Amino acid sequence: MKMIKKLSDSKIFWMIISFLVSLAVWVYVTSEETVESTKTFRNVQVELVGEETLLNLRNLVVIDSNSPTVTVEISGPRRIVNSLEAEDLIAQVDVSKLTTNFTTASFSIIFPSGVDRRNLRIVTKTPDSISFMVSTLTTRTVPVKGGFTGKAVSGYIQETPYFEPSTITLSGPEEYLNKVDHAYVTFGKEQTLQSTYSIETGYVLMDENDVPCSTDGITCSPEVIRATLPVLQVKEVPIIPNVEYKAGATAENTRIKVEPETIKLAGDSAVLSEINSIELLDNLDLSTFKNSHTVTYQIPIPNGMRNLSGVTEVTVTVEILGLGTKSFDVDQFTWTGVSDDVEVIVQSAKIPVLMRGPSSLLNRITPYLIHAEGDLSNLMDTMGDHFVTVQVSVPAIPGVGPIQEDGKPDYTVAIRLVKKDETP
Repeated sequence: MKMIKKLSDSKIFWMIISFLVSLAVWVYVTSEETVESTKTFRNVQVELVGEETLLNLRNLVVIDSNSPTVTVEISGPRRIVNSLEAEDLIAQVDVSKLTTNFTTASFSIIFPSGVDRRNLRIVTKTPDSISFMVSTLTTRTVPVKGGFTGKAVSGYIQETPYFEPSTITLSGPEEYLNKVDHAYVTFGKEQTLQSTYSIETGYVLMDENDVPCSTDGITCSPEVIRATLPVLQVKEVPIIPNVEYKAGATAENTRIKVEPETIKLAGDSAVLSEINSIELLDNLDLSTFKNSHTVTYQIPIPNGMRNLSGVTEVTVTVEILGLGTKSFDVDQFTWTGVSDDVEVIVQSAKIPVLMRGPSSLLNRITPYLIHAEGDLSNLMDTMGDHFVTVQVSVPAIPGVGPIQEDGKPDYTVAIRLVKKDETP
């Protein structure tokens, strides 16, 4: 113990210890600075510079590369090399000079700030250069398609959905845009409808095989569209002919057959609920035939309604029962609208008139009871020969009337108008 205490108190002993420690530190530091070491760094991230210049000068963008990371082997002083990790390094590529024909560029290794790289050496780079896909930046318009996934209640029908806007504009690399065929919308899940349904929704970009496309690098405008599914009520309504009962024909002695009797319509429920029948536009005058008649009419479809039956015409057959006919010659006429200084000379000696009605009433008719009247007020400024229309009736015996089998309800008389002071 005395010996150890004597050594610890000796200055020479501590001088020797200090020298040995200093020597060891010097040897270590010298070896770290002079001894070289080689280290492999994997998954070094690739960083692009010059993209803005590439876009501004050539309207090009980088859309893909063959290697997002690289592997490098670095040699240098062991102290520096061993202090580095892969995440400390960046493989930097200048893409400003790329073109659609020249798409390969070398890269430089960027070290962290403060690292003295003068004694560092890149031994190997894998890969040695980076290849890119370069595409022109452009725009394209594609249609919007879609489908409704809900259902309509019984008695209602779904129409084809429509979209507003019907197209969207895509902006991005031409290589990506060329893969997009349309935008697809799915809407209305779990909806059960009895009126038109509309909603704002997003969409998915699809290729021509209806496979979703990536939206990376693509800007869409607008991002949201309005999808609308028209839902129409379905209703069957009768077709009603517009009948004019004349010449003894009444609803009681007339049989009318309509084919088809009804038509199926589809339309907005608020409008269709007010439509209980379809009335034919043309009048069916029962004085234009004798006992039976068949005529075809166009079916007028109300505005906003759809014809689900597929027929566009209706056939109306009329049969008049229990009435007879009787012929008369009429030669007495009454004129209205005649000026005092104008004389009417009848050129037609008489006109034949066929009356229809119950036999008991027809037997009571005489030519003197038949009234034939014509309005000449529009002819007072035009003297000479004219054909004018007269209306024939039997005011004294209701329930009978004239008919014309040629389909013309009026009678024509030839007259001459002359001034009285010029009458021969």
